[in-house]
Amino acid sequence: MAETELKDLWEPEHLFDEFPSATYEQWRKAAEESLKGAPFEKRLVTPTYEGVDLMPIYGPGDKEKPSPVPRPGVFPFLRGTRATGYLEEPWTVAQQTVEPTPGRANQVLAHDIARGQTGINLVLDRPTKNLTDADHATGGVGEGGLSLCTGEDAWVLLNGLPADLPLFVNTGAVSLPVLALLAAGREEGGAETPMTGCVGADPLGELAATGSLTVSLSAAYDSMAASVAFAEKFAPGLRTVLVSAVPFHDAGASAVQELAFALATAVEYARALEERGLDADRVFSRVQLAFSVGRHFFMEIAKLRAARILFAQAARAFGASDEAAKANIHGRTSSWTKTAFDPYTNMLRNTTEAFAAAMGGVDSLHVAFFDEAVRHPSEFSRRVARNVQIVLQAEARFTRPVDPAGGSWCVETLTNEVAEKAWALFQKIEKAGGMKKALYAQIPQKACAATAAKRKANLGKRKDVFVGVNMYPNLLERSLVDKWPDYTSVASERMIEVAERRGGAGASSTKAALADLVAARAAGNATAVAEKVLEAARAGATLGALGGAMAAGGRGLPSILELDIHRGAALFEDLRKNADRIQAQTGRRPRVFLANMGPLAQHKPRADFSTGYFEAGGFHVIISPGFATPAEAAEAAVDERAAIVVICGTDKAYPEIVPELAAALKRRNPDMTVLLAGRPAPDLEAGYREAGMDDFIYLGQDVHAMLAALQKKAE
Repeated sequence: MAETELKDLWEPEHLFDEFPSATYEQWRKAAEESLKGAPFEKRLVTPTYEGVDLMPIYGPGDKEKPSPVPRPGVFPFLRGTRATGYLEEPWTVAQQTVEPTPGRANQVLAHDIARGQTGINLVLDRPTKNLTDADHATGGVGEGGLSLCTGEDAWVLLNGLPADLPLFVNTGAVSLPVLALLAAGREEGGAETPMTGCVGADPLGELAATGSLTVSLSAAYDSMAASVAFAEKFAPGLRTVLVSAVPFHDAGASAVQELAFALATAVEYARALEERGLDADRVFSRVQLAFSVGRHFFMEIAKLRAARILFAQAARAFGASDEAAKANIHGRTSSWTKTAFDPYTNMLRNTTEAFAAAMGGVDSLHVAFFDEAVRHPSEFSRRVARNVQIVLQAEARFTRPVDPAGGSWCVETLTNEVAEKAWALFQKIEKAGGMKKALYAQIPQKACAATAAKRKANLGKRKDVFVGVNMYPNLLERSLVDKWPDYTSVASERMIEVAERRGGAGASSTKAALADLVAARAAGNATAVAEKVLEAARAGATLGALGGAMAAGGRGLPSILELDIHRGAALFEDLRKNADRIQAQTGRRPRVFLANMGPLAQHKPRADFSTGYFEAGGFHVIISPGFATPAEAAEAAVDERAAIVVICGTDKAYPEIVPELAAALKRRNPDMTVLLAGRPAPDLEAGYREAGMDDFIYLGQDVHAMLAALQKKAE
C-alpha cells in the first residue's frame, strides 16, 4: 500500500469507515426496544441534585448543543487560564498540615516536601482564626490545626523550608495579622523571595460555617482592603481574598449551589472593596477560589470549569481586565464523602476525586487523608494522599494533555447546564440583597439543608451508596486506632511560650508600633495599615495584639444560623456506633436470625439482601441452612434466642409458608419481631400481618429508619 494511501486511512473521517454510522434516533429506538416497555426516561435518564438530568449518551444528535468551545487560556477560561495547561507548570501538591505547634508542623513539612509536596498548606486552630493568643484562649489551642501567635512562631514554622514554595492559609475572617506574622518570620529566617500562594480571609465563609465572627464585617472588609495593599507592596504574587465553597459542600450543597454561593460571596467582597477605593483589577487579581471535589466525577469536572466561566463574567461586569478575570482554583477532595468505617475505601474515593480535580483544571490540590474522619493523620496516611497526586502527575501523565475534558459532549453540556443554573441562583441571591443579607435570611442554609435532606433520604434508602457503610459492610474489620495529639499538653506548652515572648525586652517598641497601627487604621489608609502591621509584627507584637489594633471585637458582631456541616456516612455510622454500645452493655450485638426457607437457590438472593441490610446497622446476622418446614424454622429461631427473625424465600412459596411460620414464632415468643424479606402484594399483606408478621424489608425502603427503630427496640 502506498504511503499516501496509508496516511489517508488515518485521517479522522476514515477511522470508522468499517462501522455503519447511526443517528441518535436509531440508537434511541434500539435502546427502547431493549427496555421491553420500561420508560426510557425512568430507566436511562438519571436525575441529579443539581436539577440536571444525566442522559445515557451525548453527541451531535442532541437537541441542544454546547456553545463553541474556546481555546485554553482565552476568556472566559472554560478550558483553563493557561494556553499550555499543566505542560509548563503542574498543579501544586498542597497537602494540608494539621500539626498543632510550629515545631511539629516544621518537621512534618520538611519530611513531606522532601517527598514531593510542592506547597505549604496550613490549617489554623480556632483561637488563631479568632485572633486570640494561646495564653488568652479558653480552649481549642492546637485542636485540628496550628497555633500561630508570634513572629517567632512563624520563624520556627518556616525555618529551613524552601522559601519559594507557595503558601495556602485560610485565616478565617481576617488575614492581615497572620499575614504580618508570616512575613516577619520569613524575614527573620532570611527569605529573599516574596510570598506567593494565598493567605486569605473569607469572613462570609467563616460566618456561614461557624455562625459568628469575633470582628464586625466592616472591620473585616477594612482589613481585607489593607491585605490587598500589603500584597501589592510586599508580596505581588500573593492572593489575600479567599472565596471558599467548602463549607457549603460540607453541608450537603449541590454543585450548582456551591457555585452560586461562591460567586455571590466574591461579588459581595468586590463591592465592599470597591467602596474602600479598590478598582476591579486590584480586587479580582487577589481572589483565590476554593472548592471541594465530590463523588460525581463528571459533575465535579463541570463544576470547576463552570467556576472559571462565572468568575470571569463577574470580573468583567465589574470592569476587570481579562488577566484579572482568570480564576485561581484551589481544590480539596471531599470531607463529606469520607467514612470512619471501612476507611481504606477512602483511598479509592480520593483517587477519583483527585482525578476529577485534575481534569477540571485546579491550580492546587489537597487530597484528604484516608483516616481523617477517625484520627490525626499518620506518616502513612500523609504519604498515600500525597502520592495520589504524584502518581497522577508523574505516572498517569495528567500534565501532558491540555484540558483533557475539552470537547467532550457530556462534559461541555454539563458545564453549560451547571453554569446556567448557578447563574440563575446567583441572580436570586442578588435580588435578595447579596450574600450577606442572604445568609441573614438563611437562604443558603435552607438551600443546603434541602439538598442534604434529599441526600439523606437516598442514603437511607441506599440509592446512594457508601461502600463499607450502608452497603457491603464488614463487621469483622478491625477499626483504626483513634490517635490524637495530647491537646492539653499542647495548650500548656503554647501558653508558656507565648507568655514569655509577650514579655520580652522589646515591649516598649512593640507598644509604640501598635499605637502607630491604631492611628493608621483610624485614618482609613489601607497602605499605611499594611506597612504598620508589618512593623508591629517585626517589633514582636502577638497575634492578639495585632488583632486588637485592627479593631477585633467591638459592636456589630455578626451572628447567624450556621450551616449544618457533616459527613454523609455519619447517618449509618451512628447506627454502627450504637450497635457497638449495645454490645458493650449487654455482651452482644442485636441479633437477627434468617429463617431461610427451601433450597439454597430459592432463599439465597433474599438471604444475601437481608444480611447486607442488617449488617449496615451493626446487627449480628445468624445465617441458617434452608428449612423444609415452618415448624423446623420456628424451632431453630427460638433456640437461637434472636429478637428479630427474617423469613427469606420466594414470592411463590410465601403464601404457603409465611402465615404458618409467623404464627408459630409469635406463639413461642410474642415479643419477637418477625419480618419478611420482600414486599408482598397488597392483597397478601393484610393476611401476613394478621398471622403475626410485623413488617417487611425490601428494595427502596428507608433502611436507616427501619434499623434505627429496631435498634431502639433492642435496647
